[in-house]
Amino acid sequence: MRDDIELIAVVSGAACVAGLVLAVVALVGTRRPPGPRPGAGHGLRRLWEGPGSTPRERRNHQALLVGALVAGAAAFLLTGLPVIGLLVAVAVPGTPWLFNVGRVEKRAIARIEAVGEWTRRLKDVTATGQGLQQSIIHTVGTAPEEIEEEVRLLAARLQAGWLTRSALLAFADEIGDPVCDQVVAALILHLTDRGERLGDVLGSIAAAAAAEVATRREVEAKRTQPRFAVRFLTGMTLATVAYGLLNTEYIRPYGTPAGQLVMAALGAAFVGLLAWVRSMSQPQRPARFLPPPDPEEAIA
Repeated sequence: MRDDIELIAVVSGAACVAGLVLAVVALVGTRRPPGPRPGAGHGLRRLWEGPGSTPRERRNHQALLVGALVAGAAAFLLTGLPVIGLLVAVAVPGTPWLFNVGRVEKRAIARIEAVGEWTRRLKDVTATGQGLQQSIIHTVGTAPEEIEEEVRLLAARLQAGWLTRSALLAFADEIGDPVCDQVVAALILHLTDRGERLGDVLGSIAAAAAAEVATRREVEAKRTQPRFAVRFLTGMTLATVAYGLLNTEYIRPYGTPAGQLVMAALGAAFVGLLAWVRSMSQPQRPARFLPPPDPEEAIA
């Protein structure tokens, strides 16, 4: 009878770990591109594949899930405390989520800088007298690495017979930044009026993009202090959990049901505090003004 109870406790603890990890990854998972990926499923399949758009990103996501489940189950079996297992399981996906807090903004800044560089190159190409479509296709070979895939896809759509307006709107939607919206708006306006000042407009937008990059980098530098606080608190938490796993005397008071409730409450409060501090160090996403492309109007 006692063995049955222990078996039920182990299975229940592992189920709790798995359930919490799945819930945390579902909430913490970063931005998913609009619309489902081809072949993407629902429920557990979508959770297993993750928000990544490339096979490498999906493999990393799956390895993180497996690592969280294994680490949480191992911590539970070592200590016999379900909440310890839950905290360890949450720490596996939560730690990179907290430590990589500035990566998204740095990538966004690099992409804005790349858009400005691509705009200057497009200005130079259009100055040779080529049409807009041919000028865009001509910039594929010299597109900055940060937006090379998007520029290549834009050129491929133009060559495949997409309406230029729809292809440009799709390009702006993939970049997802108002600086790129300004470039695309100028190009779309040029499609209707065929003005001779496109080069001047593109030059002005490229200069504005450079100023935007400088401003964002300055703001990003000022966010280092709260981000350091997030990393420091995360490191202290991991050290405390590791000490608890190695020192049974330290966690013995939490071995009772009441102690587990207290540990769960403290852990939830601490995770919430870290998430709040992380959100304070994240810039607001700039508002865009161009609409998404209409799939029905894409092909001429």
